[in-house]
Amino acid sequence: MKLALVVSTSDAAFDALAFKGDLLKGVEMAKRIGYDAVEIAVRDPKLVNVKELKGFLDELKMPVAAVGTGQAYLVEGLSITSEDPFIRRRALDRLKDHIDFASIFGAKVIVGLIRGKREKRTFERVFQLFIESLNELADHAAGKGVELVIEPLNRYETDFINTLQEAKMVLQNLNKPNVGILADTFHMNIEEVNLEESIRNFGAWIKHFHVADSNRWAPGSGHLNFDSILKALHEVNYEGYVSVECLPLPGGQEEAATLAFKTLQSVLKRL
Repeated sequence: MKLALVVSTSDAAFDALAFKGDLLKGVEMAKRIGYDAVEIAVRDPKLVNVKELKGFLDELKMPVAAVGTGQAYLVEGLSITSEDPFIRRRALDRLKDHIDFASIFGAKVIVGLIRGKREKRTFERVFQLFIESLNELADHAAGKGVELVIEPLNRYETDFINTLQEAKMVLQNLNKPNVGILADTFHMNIEEVNLEESIRNFGAWIKHFHVADSNRWAPGSGHLNFDSILKALHEVNYEGYVSVECLPLPGGQEEAATLAFKTLQSVLKRL
């Protein structure tokens, strides 16, 4: 397992990012602290200077672990389960832009908030739209050599796909080898009965992993037991990135990112 840090463009609408601002500065900070890679949250990949970013990443030898997409939902209301065909098409096209962007860096693409909410619709109806959209996206991603990861989110952020079990149900209906699960300790702490048991039960489907402590601060600031959590990941032979996505607390962006790195690195050394 290697450590990554989520960094974001300055138009981020989501506060749970360890570094929010200029992408290049965020990458440089992650490298300076000691992270192995970055995860980039981008609202619209077409607004990113890809050539400049790739040159900078190559110079620093910093891979991109994954590309976050939720800002397109938070800022623009784009959702791949919207009943409005125009909004749904825009969301699908935007995610295809994310996939194309990710393919340049060999990164995964996260399907989190952009899946939208039920909004008084039946679970079955939203599930149908989700599967239809994911089929199209998975095929596009396969052609680009990109993996998609579905992130279960807690009930206070969405009422559609809250648990690893529900995400697994999506994967079983979808049956696409390039789609997996992104497990996040903050959301799991709210929705899963036991974090470690859930990791063991669904480890075969987990393809990416987010960490924040129980209060969404940096790991080491709350009551989650990262020794047992990362041990469970190790037991299911997870070899991907452990990516820090937390509030810039305590002490601001760099202090939070540094604390998270030191906490997680010390655990990984003990495995």
